[in-house]
Amino acid sequence: MWNPDNFMETLYERSASARKKQTELGREERKSLLKEHLRTALVPFEEMRAPLDPILLERTEYDDYVRERVEIGTVTGLRMPVYVLIPKESRRTWELPGNSSGKLPGMLALHGHGYGSREVAGFAPDGTMSVKKGGHNRFALELARQGHIVAAPEMIGFGDRRLLRDTVPGKERSSCNSLTGQLLMHGMSLAGLRVYEAIRTLDYLAMREEADPRAIGCMGFSGGALLAAYAAAIDERINAAVLCGFTSTYKGSILSINHCIDNYIPGVLDYAELPDWIGLIAPRPLFVESGENDPIFPAGAVREAVGILRKIYRDEGAEHRLQSDIFPGAHEVSGRNIYPWLRSTWQSLE
Repeated sequence: MWNPDNFMETLYERSASARKKQTELGREERKSLLKEHLRTALVPFEEMRAPLDPILLERTEYDDYVRERVEIGTVTGLRMPVYVLIPKESRRTWELPGNSSGKLPGMLALHGHGYGSREVAGFAPDGTMSVKKGGHNRFALELARQGHIVAAPEMIGFGDRRLLRDTVPGKERSSCNSLTGQLLMHGMSLAGLRVYEAIRTLDYLAMREEADPRAIGCMGFSGGALLAAYAAAIDERINAAVLCGFTSTYKGSILSINHCIDNYIPGVLDYAELPDWIGLIAPRPLFVESGENDPIFPAGAVREAVGILRKIYRDEGAEHRLQSDIFPGAHEVSGRNIYPWLRSTWQSLE
């Protein structure tokens, strides 16, 4: 047979041997090595770091929250719009322990494939308010209604941040493939750039006077959960992470199904499988959510990944900080246990 299936399996097994050598290191030494490898992917963008220089583009008041759209700088030549959702007093029904200043827990809301940050903030593609929840289930808006100040950036390649050729009527699409190919020609990855921009959004959120720095979290869906996982792994300002429709193994999902090219990061398999990368978040709180009938991240692989994560958290003495929910559904955000878990996480602050 001339099909390359066996060859690709051989490559995976060869990488497995390299990964096995990593496990022989001490836990802290291995964590340090893995984090350093992730940071390496961000180095080209850190060298191009631009001032945030935030500009308020619009501000709209609703009954229970205020919505701002702010533009910030990320790297030289790139500006990024961010929706900021701020709950009004009527929605601030609980307080953080030891917080007498009225500061709020903050959340990064990272969207996946679709039409961008509008989708998580409650908009239809044309910018009008939407009554349809969609796969993202308007989770940024729900986080605000649960009492968080939320920053939802428009990730490069989607919505208003596509290449011009991908915005031509009748030929509209995301720019993931084109951006990935061009960045690879420069020794960079689209995933690395998006993670870096997520961290720059965190820089902005941390500047907001409404946000309590002890209670900054991130929540992502699908490709947005990839960004949330890697950003939380290397940036310890993120005190809790929620990953929806993503946690799996490379073997069980990314390598076995036709995914978007933006999921693939050069060299990661020589160091660790996906649950080990996500496990870098430990011992900080982590919530994993996935649909039982998700065809993209199959439930069997999700359960395998959660099992590996439980061992990592157990070794860190923090098994109680890992929670998971495989709900009856497909590739979508449920949220049924996420919001109570976040509230309990923030209320347990010391």
